[in-house]
Amino acid sequence: MSSLLVTHPNFVKHDTGEGHPERPDRMRAIDRALSHPVFGGLTRAEAPLRDDVEDVILLAHTRGYLDELKQARPGPGDDLVRLDPDTVMSPGTWDAALRAVGAGMMSVDAVMSGQHVNAFAQVRPCGHHAETSRAMGFCLFDNVAIAGLYARKAYGAERIAVVDFDVHHGNGTQDIFWSDKDLYFGSTHQMPLFPGTGALSEAGVGNICNAPLRAGDGGAAFREAFQSRILPSLKNFSPDLILISAGFDAHESDPLGSLRLKEEDFGWVTMQLAEVAHKHCHGRLVSMLEGGYDLTALSRSVALHVKCLMDAAA
Repeated sequence: MSSLLVTHPNFVKHDTGEGHPERPDRMRAIDRALSHPVFGGLTRAEAPLRDDVEDVILLAHTRGYLDELKQARPGPGDDLVRLDPDTVMSPGTWDAALRAVGAGMMSVDAVMSGQHVNAFAQVRPCGHHAETSRAMGFCLFDNVAIAGLYARKAYGAERIAVVDFDVHHGNGTQDIFWSDKDLYFGSTHQMPLFPGTGALSEAGVGNICNAPLRAGDGGAAFREAFQSRILPSLKNFSPDLILISAGFDAHESDPLGSLRLKEEDFGWVTMQLAEVAHKHCHGRLVSMLEGGYDLTALSRSVALHVKCLMDAAA
């Protein structure tokens, strides 16, 4: 059974402006890496614009917030709109943001229906910093949280787990999942670092597991954090579906963080999570792209991540 790759050409039309680290070239670099013949076995699909996408967004975000973003979006030919110093909307952003949510929905459909074991959604804008009613950190909608809540609504999945290994803490996902014992959020991240959340003490209703790392930590500390905290708590949670906030900015070459991970560390954690998925939820695993801003490190890390998903599905 093949892995599914969901993306769309319009993700490059989310223009963040000159010098912004979350830039369209990220998509182009990944496209080049995944064009290698080794990825010929991937099933590829375009992220849809779903008729029900706004209703699904409201599973995680407020109506007032959705309406604010719709009013703020620039039209064709308009200048960029800055929601905060880091978070930008261009004329192409709204389509991209809705398709990013649609990519998560399509991925969930594929794995929950049994059509594919796992899926990778190569999307922009990123999602995991978007809180219930606030855009921040390059993010408009919390794509991975929305995908998890969609799996609950559409397929009756009772226990949804999100695991986040981006260098920045996924404060938005934590915010959305905070008070629901059937939603799990586990995160490794550099601390202190933007957005300032993610302490060990932040535990929700026992469903939040943070494992902060220190600047300069490398693969050994990362793997220990997973082996001692994230993986045991994830197995104990016994999820019906695992989703990954797959940020690759913990790589040693990334300009926005100070962790020292290598591509092999991302491959290792992918296989660890795939193994948990195999044992607890029939392999069902959906990964959604978050950060990663050095183009070479990003493309190589994504390539290994996707290859591991393919190996897990074989």
